[in-house]
Amino acid sequence: MRRLARRGLLAAGVVALLLAAALPAIVDRVGVAPRTLAPYIEKRTSGHNPFIVGSGRRVAAILTTLDRGPAGAAPPRLALNVGAQPRAAGQDAGGVQVATPDALRAALKEAAPGDVITLAPGTYRFQGKGIGIARAGRADARIVVRAAQPGTVHIELETLEGFVVGAPYWRFENLDIRGVCRADGDCEHAFHVIGDGHHFASVNNTIRDFNAHIKINGQNGRYPDDGLIDHTTLAATHVRATTKPVTPIDLVTASGWTVRANLITDFVKRDGNEVSYGAFAKGGGKDNVFERNVVWCEQTLRDQPGQRIGLSLGGGGTGREFCRDGRCITEQEGSVVRANLIVGCSDVGIYLNGAAASKIVDNTLVDTSGIDVRYPTSSAVVDGNLVDGPIRARDGGIVHLGDNRATPLWRAYVGSHPVRSLFRAPETGDFSWRGEPPLRDGTDSDGRPADALDLCGKRRAAPVAYGAFARFTDCRPAS
Repeated sequence: MRRLARRGLLAAGVVALLLAAALPAIVDRVGVAPRTLAPYIEKRTSGHNPFIVGSGRRVAAILTTLDRGPAGAAPPRLALNVGAQPRAAGQDAGGVQVATPDALRAALKEAAPGDVITLAPGTYRFQGKGIGIARAGRADARIVVRAAQPGTVHIELETLEGFVVGAPYWRFENLDIRGVCRADGDCEHAFHVIGDGHHFASVNNTIRDFNAHIKINGQNGRYPDDGLIDHTTLAATHVRATTKPVTPIDLVTASGWTVRANLITDFVKRDGNEVSYGAFAKGGGKDNVFERNVVWCEQTLRDQPGQRIGLSLGGGGTGREFCRDGRCITEQEGSVVRANLIVGCSDVGIYLNGAAASKIVDNTLVDTSGIDVRYPTSSAVVDGNLVDGPIRARDGGIVHLGDNRATPLWRAYVGSHPVRSLFRAPETGDFSWRGEPPLRDGTDSDGRPADALDLCGKRRAAPVAYGAFARFTDCRPAS
């Protein structure tokens, strides 16, 4: 009997070793992260007897903890030199002074190239009808709408859309804009940039509580290309109770946009498919750039059902009738995702769907399920990234891998996160290195212009750190 017992233990040990050896291959083949598997198990076991329901919840909790760490940490407080800043952007050039909502509407209706419309400190509330903008500025004479100092002008929108920009060369700066609709579905956009609204700019604004804070799309065969969203904070104070798309920067059909140095947080969709994105570009555009942004999918709104994705080229795809070429052979071409910090997403941090000739370089992803390049029309150079998760080509996607530091998917199933452990306290927003930063050699691969800056606004020098920054302290504003 003892001999049989020893043989049984030996056999069990051999089986355990074989399973352990096979685990990486099995997990990589299935390709499902624990954070994705957990809600599926909980959903599939719901509605059964109490033992099955309880078991499903326990297994889901274990998987989530292995992948994302224990819950309960206080939401991080982010004081960074990305997003809206206390120092005013632009220059106070005098110009047209307004102090009431009606005066602002009138000034926008009569604006001429070169006008600077400055709002007096106070609260401006708009209801019912959106604010149409049809007067064109010029490349050498933009029309500017601004507050002289950030935090002094508060625009409250109880409208489906706020500023509907259908004319070129408009710039908005230093404003605080908030959706105040009773129903979330009634506050769609703070800015809707359409048709001839090319060379639009949002600089140093704080925009909260919309479904798609800034929406960009073509109209009547015209496309609002070459826009800029810079040092703008886009956030939500609550979960969005809507079936409509929830994506703070929703860019469709337009090309040549730069989305730079913004803070994008807490975009949680409660209803419908429960899928939301921090920002995407899709619909057949090209040459769009997402660079030096901080995307924190769940900064304060945590532990919610659904899927949050950081940045995407292609999003969830576009209906043919909305595509720039009428077909969307590709959703994006030649677009770049560079030097971004993406944190705390219940799904992937970067997702490519039908995005050809893309460049995904020098990004840092923490507490996401990595980078996905999906479908045969997607191809990407992926280089210099620091990824707390895997880099994967799915369903025929093509990845040209450079020198990245990533983590195999299987390690999440055993609670091992070597990239995450490089940082001092990422769950609280402290991305200082525990020790020396991980360094690599080259700086000259595709996707990096000669004057490229890192997340913190510092110029790169060889050897460089993997990911978006060399020193996170450089991302903190000067005191």
